[in-house]
Amino acid sequence: MLYETDSKQIKPGQIFIAINGHTVDGHNYIEEAIKNGASKIVGEKDLNLSIPYEKVPNSKEYLKEHLVNEYSDKFKNLKIIGITGTNGKTTSCYLIYQMLQKLGQDVAYIGTIGYFHRKEYIPLNNTTPDILTLYKLLLHSTKLNVQYIVMEISSHSLYEERIKGLNLEAAGFTNLTSEHLDFHKNMEGYLESKLKILDYLKDDAKILINADDLYADYFKRDKNFQTYGLNGDYQIKSYELKVNDTKINFLYQNKVYNVETNLTGLFNVYNYLQALSILNSIGFNIDDLIKISKDIYPPKGRCETYKINNSYVVIDYAHTPDAVSKVLNSYLEIPHHNIITIIGCGGERDKVKRPLMGSIATNNSKYVIFTNDNPRGEDEKNIINDIIKDNNNHNYEIIYDRKEAIIKGLSLLEDSDILLILGKGHENYQLIKGIKYHFDDAEIVKEYIKNKD
Repeated sequence: MLYETDSKQIKPGQIFIAINGHTVDGHNYIEEAIKNGASKIVGEKDLNLSIPYEKVPNSKEYLKEHLVNEYSDKFKNLKIIGITGTNGKTTSCYLIYQMLQKLGQDVAYIGTIGYFHRKEYIPLNNTTPDILTLYKLLLHSTKLNVQYIVMEISSHSLYEERIKGLNLEAAGFTNLTSEHLDFHKNMEGYLESKLKILDYLKDDAKILINADDLYADYFKRDKNFQTYGLNGDYQIKSYELKVNDTKINFLYQNKVYNVETNLTGLFNVYNYLQALSILNSIGFNIDDLIKISKDIYPPKGRCETYKINNSYVVIDYAHTPDAVSKVLNSYLEIPHHNIITIIGCGGERDKVKRPLMGSIATNNSKYVIFTNDNPRGEDEKNIINDIIKDNNNHNYEIIYDRKEAIIKGLSLLEDSDILLILGKGHENYQLIKGIKYHFDDAEIVKEYIKNKD
């Protein structure tokens, strides 16, 4: 790759693009880039440097245009499947990734939980990486002769054109609910960003749409769409939910199909049909997909389940009102005694959702423990106060220390109870006052189980 935005990563001969970001100004690292062998600097300021320098109006746009012009043709043989929506992107993409593997295809996954290809794993900072990181991953994949790329496509990435230059073989829309309104300002802006995924479809590509979502019709721009859901082309007829698996009965083109999965919850019935319908739309046989369905699993931190005697602990990434509601309602459908929920909200993010999530949790749980979930630089007490604002229920307590909260929740478990630990899922850190601490919900649960045994 000819271009680089991280001065520490510069190799001799590369061009360093100085980008003025939200928290870091790349112009402050130009000298380091020169020391590391940069052959040219591109920036937005008037500078007199010892090597060639090009001043441009916008460094990000310069980088984007040059990447697209010089590298996008190299990806024309990649079959890229992209999924957008508020919730369900990670699970749907990860299911497609596993299915393609089971079907003997060479496939890579790019999304919230990182980059996966065979035994290779690369952690990523964003659901959809910045365009430079994304292009690097795609170049890496082409060199390995990868056939398929399955990737999550966030609203931020569509707004910022991080996938510019790419053409999608197929796409999926899961749902649209209130989230990221601190960035998009309102639901109209959020929807507008999501709809941009249609601009990246190949001429013959299909988009598979959740027919039961309120915003489904907006994605039906042309004839190249199909739907799934209770009212979809791939129609859910019935389902049976258990803590560790789900049986699904669906209808497609007048034929009834029955499948047993390792997934849990009605929302995962939708995620499964999203995955199956997309793969079927690009030529894979439904019966072949069903045969391998018992061999695929949800990703880490998505309904990750542990058994303690006759009770269950579930770790899930649900961190929006819609996701929390769907998780709780799904487990309410499963035979149980009590549901106990541990939940918080991130600091310095959308504050509108906080009281909504608090009410959903207390309305649908026997007992709730509110705790920290990446408070970042915000006062943890202010976050919790927002969560319990106008909450008329009294079935909760506050434990700011997340580890203490989890241990308390575990100690409350009785026969046939279900403990839901929501918000962080696969994340293995806590961000507190600008410091990133190692923290993994699953590690706390496993340690508790080990000590209990």
